[in-house]
Amino acid sequence: MSVASFGAGLSRSPDPATAAREACAAARAGLGGAPVTLAVVFASPDLCEQAEELLDAIAGELAPEHLIGSMGEAIVAEGQEVEDGPALAVWAAALPGAEVIPFRLVARPVAEGMGVLGWPDAVADAPAGNVGPILMLADPFTFPADGLLAQLNQEPGAPVVVGGLASGGQRPGEHRLFAGRDVLTEGAVAVALRGARIRTVVSQGCMPIGPEMVITAAEGSAVHELAGTPALQKLEEVIAALDAGERALVEQGLLTGLVIDENTPDYGRGDFLVRPIHGGDRESGALIVGEQVRVGQTMRFHVRDAGSADLDLRAALRDARGEMGGGAPGGALLFSCNGRGTRMFTSPHHDASAIAEELDRIPAAGLFCNGEIGPVGGRSFVHSFTATMAVFAIDDGE
Repeated sequence: MSVASFGAGLSRSPDPATAAREACAAARAGLGGAPVTLAVVFASPDLCEQAEELLDAIAGELAPEHLIGSMGEAIVAEGQEVEDGPALAVWAAALPGAEVIPFRLVARPVAEGMGVLGWPDAVADAPAGNVGPILMLADPFTFPADGLLAQLNQEPGAPVVVGGLASGGQRPGEHRLFAGRDVLTEGAVAVALRGARIRTVVSQGCMPIGPEMVITAAEGSAVHELAGTPALQKLEEVIAALDAGERALVEQGLLTGLVIDENTPDYGRGDFLVRPIHGGDRESGALIVGEQVRVGQTMRFHVRDAGSADLDLRAALRDARGEMGGGAPGGALLFSCNGRGTRMFTSPHHDASAIAEELDRIPAAGLFCNGEIGPVGGRSFVHSFTATMAVFAIDDGE
């Protein structure tokens, strides 16, 4: 069986043709002459002003069978996070034996409200659990990613979705998405990957504090009671029991973690869906959180800082590597929040450096997003302040 191979390249040239030539040359070098099954392209806003020329140049350099991509306000490749100025990242994969199903989605009015159109028959009609993971890049202004994922999460055997929302634009029509040689300004571009060995990573960058508690009264996004006690009172009790260091982190911002898969015997990192707490109601004692909640769900408070974000990402990467069994990481795509980078960490290139150090400097590329897509408890969500990844595995015996 042929070996899967991966390559990634970065260029900081402001000229589209030069940027494509430089980034593609580095990406092509990792493939050992194998044809490119899938190329994923991330480009800064200034290069996206000449997006058609850029895609034509990439097609001439790589001739990929399939290509998707997105504009991003910061671009990641070769262990670097370019947060300012022109940048192009090209990630290329040769995936023998895998089936790549490209598609484009748009949101349009339907009888029931807004619907998502464009699902290919090969995905829509596939038996449950037979699609493979989906890589998706979407425009945050014109595509209801939250609603789509909520709908998918209700379907048994729905595919895992990983990806992100384009960034760098300020209003509808300013972002650019790439599909083959086409440049889009709305909707989403995606590929389903049937037969590729992929492990997803979702690092929400948080540290749990206090005990796990069961929601005993709730409605919508309002948590009325935790363990039989008014939720706001319970929160005050939890904070009072913390040490000084943990209380200092609470003052920087408090979050809640909700267990999605209650069938897990012991809850640990990665089992909680982290959401903001929007406030509390003194009169009712309720807490308002950024997610629909249900009675019987387990909840635990969380805090976020640079130190916990670093530890969480590295632990998540090691877990993904350990889940590969006899395989090894071969390539990776990163979708990191635009609130990370030097806005969160004291040194540049944090997430890119962690990937290089934990995964043996495999070819990796990505972007900073307006929202990151990845699974928690087997269901896919849009996150914030998160680093999500698709890590492609190769077998030792390939």
